[in-house]
Amino acid sequence: MKGFVDKDTCIGCGLCPSLCPEIFEMDDDGKAVAKNVEIPEDTVDSAKEAEESCPVEAITVE
Repeated sequence: MKGFVDKDTCIGCGLCPSLCPEIFEMDDDGKAVAKNVEIPEDTVDSAKEAEESCPVEAITVE
């Protein structure tokens, strides 16, 4: 599994890195990005929580 952020949709609220800092971080442009790593098994739940909590549905975990 990997995480993806649609930067055109992202509003830069910072929720995803607060919920799952292992996968998501804020970029220099103030928008979230997903680290290009496979999501570890023990982090899948928090990555899914970030996906479900995104107020503009910019996150996909697949």
